[in-house]
Amino acid sequence: MLHYLKFFHYYLIVLIACACLLMADTFIVVGFAIFISFYVVGDAFLGDDLSSPALKHKWLLNLMLYSALPLSLLVLTICAWLVTPSNWAIMTALSQLSGYDLVAAKANTGTLELALGVIFAGFMLSGVATVVGHELVHRVGKRFDVSLGRWLMSLSFDANFSIEHVYHHHAKVATTDDPVTAPRGRNVYVHIVYALWGTNKSAWLIEKKRLSRKKQNIFTLNNIFIRGWLMTLSFLIICALIAGWQAALYTASVGIMAKLILEVVNYMEHYGLVRHPRQAVKPKHSWNSNRKISNWAMFNLPRHSHHHAQGAAPFEKLLPMPEAPEMISGYISTFGITLIPPLWFALMKPKLEEWDRVHANAEELAILASQQQARANNKFTALFQ
Repeated sequence: MLHYLKFFHYYLIVLIACACLLMADTFIVVGFAIFISFYVVGDAFLGDDLSSPALKHKWLLNLMLYSALPLSLLVLTICAWLVTPSNWAIMTALSQLSGYDLVAAKANTGTLELALGVIFAGFMLSGVATVVGHELVHRVGKRFDVSLGRWLMSLSFDANFSIEHVYHHHAKVATTDDPVTAPRGRNVYVHIVYALWGTNKSAWLIEKKRLSRKKQNIFTLNNIFIRGWLMTLSFLIICALIAGWQAALYTASVGIMAKLILEVVNYMEHYGLVRHPRQAVKPKHSWNSNRKISNWAMFNLPRHSHHHAQGAAPFEKLLPMPEAPEMISGYISTFGITLIPPLWFALMKPKLEEWDRVHANAEELAILASQQQARANNKFTALFQ
């Protein structure tokens, strides 16, 4: 049972975060500080999880995954409450029941706390909706699961992740055709722009090709790409009708933050790695992490090397693969390092040198040499990396 509970712990963390957001004011600051500290310290001192238990109760695993939707909506509902101009009867009732005045706390919440709330809630949404959505959209033979995954991803403006990620990223990872694989020398802020444009363009082209083969009109609801954006729009419209435009704008900000967090994570997972397009995807083509607290919080997503070697493998069957190239640390601490490009480049330099020495074959070394020469010859491009 422990191996089931370890994955469920993040939902408990999200519920605690929801309480902090609901209590508002300084509780947002304190809650966010505790959240970051818990995962950075946990990754640093709890070590790796190299276990591969056989989790046979599939219904329990599915229950955990399907619970992500109501939990994500709870996070966004609380965010809507923080900025809505109206008072909700349920909040007055909760205030009387708990003895803590939620209405007054909301009124005392300043701009700084609200701004931090976007980041805090963005991490919560990313950890629940994005991570679980990623798992579900890979279940391509199960329509319900894929649809649920798309709805989860739509909360962060990314329903079309189900197109690009599954049918393009996994096929093109570690090549120049993959918009989320950052070449060496490109910083994360520039890469986010490349990734946002590239992933949407890729998803559109994939869907356009699919509809063209079926001789269907591209600009209709048959287009999954268009439906994906309508899913996000419908949520924001409902939010505006219920809680006002302020709530729609604030929850949209949280969704955008979750999307940006995803692109930073993509950057971390694939930075600087190369593969010849005709080569099979192997564990060496993704950065891996076996840190306990990160894997428990993210349904084994940090076991990224196995995920890319076998994209259809469910999260509970992903193996640690300690022989794969290893990320700097766990996901939260590595995330923070990524945001400081000089520090990121300095720490990644020896890791990339080790990858070249231990993992790269002759074709991959030739690709790296060609990329290095291109960067040296194009000083204008170098300014934007």
